[in-house]
This record gives sequence, C-alpha cells and structure tokens, in this order.
Amino acid sequence: MDLAFKPNLDDALLHWQAFWNKDLIKRPCVSITCVKDGAKDVQGYPWQFMPDADYDDILNKAEAFMSKIYYAAEAMPYCGPSFGPDQVAAFVGARLDSSPDSNSTTWSAPFVEDWNDVLPLELGAGNDSWARMLDMCRKTAARGAGKFLVGMLDMHSNFDWLAAIRRPDRLCMDLIDTPELVRAAMDNVRRLYREMYDALYEAGGMAGRGTIGWLPYFCEGRYAAVQCDFCLLLSPAQFNEFVLPALTEECDYLDHSVYHYDGRGALAHFDAITGIKSLDSIQWTISAGDEKPSMLQWVDLLQRFQAAGKSVYVGCSFEELKALHPQLKPNLVFYAMGAKDQRQADEIVKWLEQNT
Repeated sequence: MDLAFKPNLDDALLHWQAFWNKDLIKRPCVSITCVKDGAKDVQGYPWQFMPDADYDDILNKAEAFMSKIYYAAEAMPYCGPSFGPDQVAAFVGARLDSSPDSNSTTWSAPFVEDWNDVLPLELGAGNDSWARMLDMCRKTAARGAGKFLVGMLDMHSNFDWLAAIRRPDRLCMDLIDTPELVRAAMDNVRRLYREMYDALYEAGGMAGRGTIGWLPYFCEGRYAAVQCDFCLLLSPAQFNEFVLPALTEECDYLDHSVYHYDGRGALAHFDAITGIKSLDSIQWTISAGDEKPSMLQWVDLLQRFQAAGKSVYVGCSFEELKALHPQLKPNLVFYAMGAKDQRQADEIVKWLEQNT
C-alpha cells in the first residue's frame, strides 16, 4: 500500500503493529497533525453532512485539505463519510434532521411507535440514505487510492441504535413493559451490525488498505469504535443482560476495537466493559460540565483501565503529555494531538523516544 499523503507509511505500520500487540518500538504510538510548513489557504471540510450533500464537492475539499497536512508519527490521512452520530437510525428508516444554521450536526427523528409494527428492521428501508452512504464510500475509495484511507463510520449500534429510533424515555419504559420486544429488537440490530460493517468494508475498499475511524486508530484488518452511551440509564443487571452480549459480539467480530466510554455516569459498568476479552482499548470521554476538562485529573482511572489490560486513548497537548507520560504504561497508551508546526511535531516524537 502506498499513500501519497503519508511518506513515512512503512514506519507507521510497524508502530501500529507493535501497538496492537501491546509492544513498543522506542516509544508509544502517537498521532500528531499540523499544517505543513508554508501551506496557505488551509480550509477544512464538513465531517458530518446530510445525505443529499454534494459529496463530490466535499471530496474535493477533503483532498485539498489533506494535501496540506503534515501527518507525523502514526497519524494517517483519511476521509470518513458521515451523516452524523444517528446515521445508523437513518439506515433503517429514520429521518435525519439538521439545524438550519449548522452543517455539522444531525439527529434522527424516532419513528417506532410499536416494535411489533417495525420488526424486523432492514438496512435501506424507508429512505435512500443507506444506498447513498455505500455510494459515497465507493467514491471515497476511488478518490483516495494511493493517497488516503476511507474512514469506517461512527456506528452508534446496539442499544444506542434502538434509542435513536424509539426515544430514550420510551425505551426505558419498554424495558419494564415489554422486555421481550426489546430482546427481539436487540437480536435484530445485532444481526444488522455485521451486515452493515461488511458492506461498508467492501464499498470502502478497506481490504488491503486497512481501517481507521473518528478515533484515529489504524488497523490493517477490521477496526471500529464500539459504545453504548445509553448505558447511563441502565442498571448493571440490565446492562449485562441487554448490552454486554452485543458489545462482546461486536468486539469478537472485529480484529481490533476501542470502547468510547462516555463520562463518569457510566462507571457503574466498569468491570463489565473492561471484562470484554476481545476489547483492545478505551477512550475515556471527560464528562460534560467538568470545570477543568483535562486528562490530568483522570490519571487514576486511566491507570485502572491499563491494570485491566486495556490500552487507553489520550487526547492532550504537548505540555499535558509531559505530565501524563511518566504515570502511564507506555505500551498501553495511544496519544493523539495537534502541533503548532512540523518542528514541534517532530519534537514531540523525539521527546517520547527520549523519555520512554
């Protein structure tokens, strides 16, 4: 594989292989990006958009943007088609809405009034968003050949999928009133997960190129972020019955996975989540409303994740890195950050090599 926007690809691949094996080559795995020295008129492109967006225009902007970015260490250039966090709800029939003053946020309109009326759910039912997404993955793969990767979708699957089409409050009541229908709906979306991933993987031409996603881990096989934000509303018993089997199934299916752990309210499920043997890594998300949103205040928790055998994703600044790094196991951490310029990006890599 060659990527024109990633000159040090061979070295990066060796570091990624070491990371997934919980090993080291001089230093931890780290993704660092910055604007190339001398680059001008660097404009981003929409990371989320409506299904009817002009995707050729988005691809033009994405390619122009990536051509001006310095991908240091293990950072990988990629373009990820996305209709937003509730896109999987649209794939089974939900309408996606957006704010008229924003092109970066979408949400689904729940449509389930009675589970008996909608099961079984099918990909592509109700609208053309699924077909549009597959077409965009194909276009991205064709445009990116030899230059950049296709990003795997942000898939809010399992219980988050159900909440997006039913409404969280109604789903909570369903657990009490009709748990058998919730089980049937979960069985349905669990089957759809593999069907969805396989189709995206094929459309994006990811075999032979590898996979990457909104959490920018790279895997030469099948990788994705997994999660269940809805778990905040579940007791440990409910989580273990309804969600844990689905999460385990997703992680078992993938070659590598990272759990998007969303805030302190979900810590009731710490043992269950970290007990998933096939789960590789944890991305701890700082709770909304924290006065000082920094990973420095969560070192004890990051160490607990590592003690459970999971690597941790740490998004931080260079200064925070200097304070965090001595407190974490270097073979069980993936750092991600921006740099002010190429010189600082290279300085960060050198610092890690000298201090690991």
